[in-house]
Amino acid sequence: MVEFFNTSLMKLVITLCVLVISVTVPIVEAKIRHYKWEVKYEFKSPDCYKKLAITINGRTPGPSIVAQQGDTIVVELKNSLLTENVAIHWHGIRQIGTPWMDGTEGVTQCPILPGDTFIYKFVVDRPGTYLYHAHYGMQREAGLYGSIRVSLPDGESEPFRYDYDRSIILNDWYHRNTYEQSTGLSSKPFVWVGEPQSILIQGRGRFDCGTPGIASGLCNATNPECAPYTLTVVPGKTYRLRIGSLTALSALSFEIEGHNMTVVESDGHYVEPFVVKNLFIYSGETYSVLIKADRDPSRNYWASAKIVSRNSTTPNGLAVLNYYPNHPRRKPASNPPVGPQWDDIVPRLAQSSKIKSHRGFIHAPPLTSDRVIVMLNTQNEIDGHRRWSVNNVSFSLPHTPYLIAYKHNMLHAFEQRPPPDNYDSKNYDIFSVQKNSNATASNGAYRLKFNTTVDIVLQNANTMNKNNSETHPWHLHGHDFWVVGHGSGKFDSIEDPKRYNLVDPIMKNTVAVHPFGWTALRFRADNPGVWAFHCHIESHFYMGMGVVFEEGVEKVGKLPSSIMGCGETKGYIRP
Repeated sequence: MVEFFNTSLMKLVITLCVLVISVTVPIVEAKIRHYKWEVKYEFKSPDCYKKLAITINGRTPGPSIVAQQGDTIVVELKNSLLTENVAIHWHGIRQIGTPWMDGTEGVTQCPILPGDTFIYKFVVDRPGTYLYHAHYGMQREAGLYGSIRVSLPDGESEPFRYDYDRSIILNDWYHRNTYEQSTGLSSKPFVWVGEPQSILIQGRGRFDCGTPGIASGLCNATNPECAPYTLTVVPGKTYRLRIGSLTALSALSFEIEGHNMTVVESDGHYVEPFVVKNLFIYSGETYSVLIKADRDPSRNYWASAKIVSRNSTTPNGLAVLNYYPNHPRRKPASNPPVGPQWDDIVPRLAQSSKIKSHRGFIHAPPLTSDRVIVMLNTQNEIDGHRRWSVNNVSFSLPHTPYLIAYKHNMLHAFEQRPPPDNYDSKNYDIFSVQKNSNATASNGAYRLKFNTTVDIVLQNANTMNKNNSETHPWHLHGHDFWVVGHGSGKFDSIEDPKRYNLVDPIMKNTVAVHPFGWTALRFRADNPGVWAFHCHIESHFYMGMGVVFEEGVEKVGKLPSSIMGCGETKGYIRP
């Protein structure tokens, strides 16, 4: 009888414990979030000037993807461009287990043909601020882009607090279409794209319709499409601004009149907080900053985005920080912020060096690397065509995507000689126009041993114009990397690695290499697939500034036939 009582009591206790656990620790199930998009050209006037733009469901920027960590995103994408292919890259999403969904035409998939519908399906495995954009030709700068916001699961918290969450995309805007620009870049003589006409803040800017030579009816300053973007805030509240840059060319300085910003996240990783007056941001980067609406609530304030690192004539992009209950169209009484000097590199390098991992979220890098690849960023000429190159090799995409070629043993589809791991550092003067302007073009790839640690050193140098070196934001697909060092001048392979930050380096997917300087990064080659690594300036990648890494492709699962149908894969059936 006692034994029966004890057994029954134990069962009752276990049952109660299970009930308590089920009440206090709810099971969080990942969701499947469906999006149905149609991509097509429409006439738009984001800066008051009417031109063709690529839209998603009639919008540019396109719809935001909002999800929680672990959710599955399904995007049914119909290409209604009629005369153009398309592909969309999910910028910052590592595509673990789904490398064929990276959306990089020529690397991970064939392009989506006019009239076709393609389904992207992938998991957002980490919280943070990300982007999506076209990855075919130069379509990104035609308006095909948007934001991805991934939050923590319910019940989990971040190392900072805020009341409201907002996303803002910064972009530059050209009036010439991408066909004209790409044709000029490929021509003899070379025709540069020039400076953008406007800077857009969340898809809105303002071009001076009184500019001489503008045809009648093309520019309308009263068009509501180009009314300044307005961010309304409640006095006393704290706002998280998720700021992303998808500029085609421009490095930017973003600031909000009278308000400091606390940087707390970058590219999906928490930052040891630091305060800035203006935020330097490069194409492909994302940042979360906190601002508090603690200024005089009787007025509105300017937000401004200015081009830096180029002596540009493009006017600053402007938006309005609207203090409720002021009217959102009430113009701030003050002049907009002027912004920093365009060629002052010191504060830009200082910000790059200041970004460290949050002390409670440090992912320590390996202390040593298995391979070091030094990449010299230069301009060259090939048969009279102006090109960008890495170690004197200018990149070109093959007709058969690398992922398919490697997986299906079609290695004849591209060159098997890999690009060089280094350049003649001892004899190369990074401060002069190089004497030998000739380069070679190649679609060869770097093959990385799976699960090894790789160091990349990006070395900037003089272009083919005297006393000129440009800022290059480099983006790595399929990975995050540790930013272990920045420096000015030529990288010293003996001394500079001794000063690497191996204690609390930030992890990112996009990083800038500054004029006449170098940036060092470290990553693990642990994501089976084929991944692009390239300058995120649209014209620079088009002109050959990129490479491709293959790692562990034998571990990749069966490829879907929907990514095939071009080059050597034309015989494969597409459903």
